[in-house]
Amino acid sequence: MNAITLKSLLLRTLVTLLLSPSSMLAADDDREILYWVAPMDANYRRDKPGKSPMGMDLLPVYADEAGDSSSVTITPEVVQNLGIRTVTAERSPLWRMIETVGYVDYDESRVSHIHLRTEGWIEHLVAHSEGDRVRKGEQLLVLYSPDLVNAQEEFVQALAVGNKGLIRASRERLVALGIPANQVKQLETNRKVKQTISIYSPQDGVVSKLMVRHGMFVTPDKQVMSLADLSSVWLLAEIYESQADWVKVGQTAEVSLAFLPGRIWEGQVEYIYPSLDPKTRTLKARLRFDNPDEALKPNMYTSVRIYGGPKHDVIVIPVEALIRTGRESRVIIALDAGRFASRTVTAGIESGDWVEILAGIEPGEEVVTSGQFLLDSEASLKASMTRMQSPDPEQQGASATEQEMPQ
Repeated sequence: MNAITLKSLLLRTLVTLLLSPSSMLAADDDREILYWVAPMDANYRRDKPGKSPMGMDLLPVYADEAGDSSSVTITPEVVQNLGIRTVTAERSPLWRMIETVGYVDYDESRVSHIHLRTEGWIEHLVAHSEGDRVRKGEQLLVLYSPDLVNAQEEFVQALAVGNKGLIRASRERLVALGIPANQVKQLETNRKVKQTISIYSPQDGVVSKLMVRHGMFVTPDKQVMSLADLSSVWLLAEIYESQADWVKVGQTAEVSLAFLPGRIWEGQVEYIYPSLDPKTRTLKARLRFDNPDEALKPNMYTSVRIYGGPKHDVIVIPVEALIRTGRESRVIIALDAGRFASRTVTAGIESGDWVEILAGIEPGEEVVTSGQFLLDSEASLKASMTRMQSPDPEQQGASATEQEMPQ
């Protein structure tokens, strides 16, 4: 079928079927018909109406269409049947709005890791499981450590002797082993050695990790637990490579959850990671959000919107009006008297439901936003038929040369 694709022919047939016979006759009485062509075979032509070899009605080709291969003319009835809608191209600001996804994570600046500075046995564990809520200064566990007992006894002996240098050294050893200053002060006052020592929470939060149990023997290289404050959380967003230069530190961001419709959290971009993910080809950005009621929980999947600032005075049209073929972008322009033309355009940035047009249309022109694919296929089919009908200049020259050659 040469350059005419089956898809284009099928779509043209659909346009024809949507047009009733009565409306065709009423609209086309005053137009000159050049010939009739089969919907599925552009090479099958007749001088009068009839049926194609496939049993389909032949389509008329009009004289006013033959010279213009870039436009399509249809009647108001077809416009209504196809549901064709248009929008005026206009100049306006276009926000570089990034819509993507992300997941909630702990704010690492509000996470504390609990390690012991000496080995020993856990005599009592106050925080029994992950998720337990703790307050700053609250007891986390009770530890028995022979090293801590010996260090206390040395300090008490130094106090009894009254050697200032020995007292200072033994006090510094207690602090180095992790005994709080208030407990050292209490020991200095009552001079009673404790067999166990309590470990207290350094902050408010929840137990995010718990790696020990009651009675376990622990060493300084083993992490006991982690505490996290959820009043502020991080959100790690994935930014497409094409939008990487849109996002900047300090920009406003919004996050929403599918199961909490209507609720929006506002935050800002805090950090942009220096490299792309080699598998997803996305750039990771870290956003911070206040979370006073702790509704945002780590590992939640969220929708993210980042406002990258406006681009002023640009020609914009709806994204749905743009026809992308892989090689180029086109739009359908509404002309006068039911005429529509396919036009190649250069698209710029895309933001939400709008896209910037760098070249190809002017402000005030009407672009088709519904039914444009049918019109574009009809225009492509018409252009292909025109190219098939046009003689090749080289062949014309060759024919003329043969006629001029003497016999």
